[in-house]
Amino acid sequence: MLVLVLLGVFLSGLGLGQATGGFSISMPNWFGSGDKPPPRDFPVLEPSRPTRIKIASIGVDAPVNDVGLAEDGTIAVPPVDEPNETGWYDAGPTPGEFGPAVVVGHVDTKTGPAVFAKLSTLDPGDRVEVSRRDGSVAVFEVNSVERFDKADVPADRVHGDFTRPALRLITCGGRWVGGTTGYADNIVVFASLVSARA
Repeated sequence: MLVLVLLGVFLSGLGLGQATGGFSISMPNWFGSGDKPPPRDFPVLEPSRPTRIKIASIGVDAPVNDVGLAEDGTIAVPPVDEPNETGWYDAGPTPGEFGPAVVVGHVDTKTGPAVFAKLSTLDPGDRVEVSRRDGSVAVFEVNSVERFDKADVPADRVHGDFTRPALRLITCGGRWVGGTTGYADNIVVFASLVSARA
């Protein structure tokens, strides 16, 4: 069983300036079916790395850079000194391919709110646009916004649904507990590809 730990994804906005703990995600089945079927027909795009993410309803317009695994086996995160930067996990699908593309971002830093500060306020039906290196834009519709204790993030739902092109946006949330945990929870946005344009 492959276990990834998203560690230090997000920082305290309380002037602490230290990496906080993350959550463990088991990924026992990359080809499972986690979420509900799509509400309508959907496109499927060829692989192309994401370059920018826009979420108009919460004022996000940010670059997307590749992140992989850090030396300690955790998923790497955007630099602390770049609060408006997001990271696409480059071992997974690109946005628009079959499967869940994962994009992470800080909720805050020691200097204030960061790119995903308002992620938890998204509503079902909100749109997320991801620009891709090939010039296309993948348009996703939010299905749900959910909060999970960092120890209980449902791996199959986050990483295992290869029934359609999907997007997962992940940040920290909930109560600040400090130490190696940081925030107690993770906010996960589940979204489905609904259209694409050149």
